[in-house]
Parts: sequence; C-alpha cells; structure tokens
Amino acid sequence: MTATRAPEGVTAAHLLSLRDLSDAQLRRIVERGRDLRLGGRSPAATLEGSVVGTLFTKTSTRTRVAFSAGALRLGARVVALGPQDLQLNTGETLEDTGRVLDGMLDVLVARTAGPEAQLTALASGGRMAVINAMSAEEHPTQALADLTTLLVTLGRVDGLRLLYLGEGNNTAVALALALTRFEGVHLELRTPEGFGLPPQVRQDAEQLAAQHAGSVQERHDLADLPEDVDVVYTTRWQTTGTTKPFPQWRERFEPFRVGPQLLSYHPRALFMHDLPAHRGEEVVAEVIDGPRSIVFEQAEMKMYSAMAVLERCRS
Repeated sequence: MTATRAPEGVTAAHLLSLRDLSDAQLRRIVERGRDLRLGGRSPAATLEGSVVGTLFTKTSTRTRVAFSAGALRLGARVVALGPQDLQLNTGETLEDTGRVLDGMLDVLVARTAGPEAQLTALASGGRMAVINAMSAEEHPTQALADLTTLLVTLGRVDGLRLLYLGEGNNTAVALALALTRFEGVHLELRTPEGFGLPPQVRQDAEQLAAQHAGSVQERHDLADLPEDVDVVYTTRWQTTGTTKPFPQWRERFEPFRVGPQLLSYHPRALFMHDLPAHRGEEVVAEVIDGPRSIVFEQAEMKMYSAMAVLERCRS
C-alpha cells in the first residue's frame, strides 16, 4: 500500500494527547503494535511515499530512534530536525513554522518538553499529522508502548493491576489516561507529597476507571502496599527537561526507591521503567537487571508502537 498525502480540507489524524483517541482507537494501536512486534522487523511498506519529520528540541534516545527506525521500516523517508535547525531560533512563530512544514511533511513527530499548546500551534495547518513525542503535560506514545509491552508479555491489558512508584510526571499522566480505558484495570500510584498527579488528570482517570469497572488510587506513602500486582513501574526522579522547585526534593523521593525488599512484597510482579534509569536512585541495579525486569523489551516495543501510531496518522 502506498501512502498518499491528505487532500486539501482534510484534517490530519494528530496524536497530541491520549484524549484524542477513542477507546477503540487506543485498543487498535496497542493491538497493531503487538502484531508488528510478533511479525518481525520486515513489515509491509505501508508508509511508502510518506515523509516523516522528527523535531526534538530536548534529548531523546528511545522515542527519537523508535520513530525514525519505525518510519524507515514502513517505507517512509525521514527528515531529522534538531533544536538549532529551524528559524524558531530567530523569532519565527510556531504557527508560521507549522504552516511551512505542513506544506512539505506528511507527519511531524515533535518533542519540545514545553506545553502541549506548542504542538497545537505546529498542528494548525491541517494536512500534516503531528505526534506528541513528549510534552510537559503528557507522554502519550510512552503509554502506548507500555500497553503494547503488557499485551505482548502478559497476553492482556484488561484486568491487570499496576503499582506505580515515583513522581506523577508526564509518563504517569499518560499511564493513568491509557490504562483506565481497559476493562477492570486497577492502578495504584504512590507518589511523594507534592509530586502527585495533577488533580484534573487524577479526576479524569478515576472517572475513566469507573466507566470500565476499574479503579485508580493515589497515596503519598508506602504503607499497606498491595501484594497482588502484575507490574511494578517507576521512572527517573528528574524528568527530562524539568527541575524541582526546592533543593531538598530528593529526601521526599528516597523512600520510593525500588529495591529487592520492595519488589519482594510483590512476588509475581514484573518490573517496568520507561528509561533512562539512574541506578541507585529510583531503582537499584539488582532490580533493573534482574529476572523480573522487562525494561529493555519495553524499550524495544517503542519502535513497534511508534510504527502503529504512524500508520494510524497516515491511514
């Protein structure tokens, strides 16, 4: 199948937030990522003839390489753009830059680490699909990769129980908005005081979970941890592109470190981490390199999930 450019007047299929997806669309992306993973590294060239731009103004290993490699494997051509490459640095507006790119690219994968409004401005042209490769508020493609990992590894997402430890950052936001769209999922977050989920996100996640016979709970301590969980998940304490508001923040985070003792409370749980990891901070080496860790399978899954997202944006 050869991809064609969206005609004039047709709105592109952006992915700026997981809120852009219906439950059915979310499931299809996750299932397509699974199918691509199980099918191997030589998929059909469903994006042949497409041009995908990658704009990363902040550091990225997994997301940038995943979308670049995924686009190439699907037959697209890739234009890589760095933080110093565009006239945004000389004062051109995001809207003007977006309109220019809209005339040349089919898809733009963008990480600004700024507010989602920056991506909305880039998406104002209407023909070029824009994919949020991480904004300050949300990391939607990370959650899609995580759910794909769960589907491939455990055979299901419905009914899973996940314990999240650490900051209520953009990865936690995406997990909360994605997991709760599956039936009977129970998500428990243990976050340091003052570093929890944004209140509106927590409210939205609770409502979504209730609609799907699941639950979301958040506490700021480690007492009474649930024993029956399928996954223990953490992220680095210093989220890419952010700083903490006071110098003593590590004191609040240290109790949430994932070590062998904490993992022993959950004898059948797998361990996940979105990487990069700082061994000795949010997780110790014995856990991340241990037999229950699936973090590198999770990292590889970003490519297959990215391929599924690209196909959805060009379908």
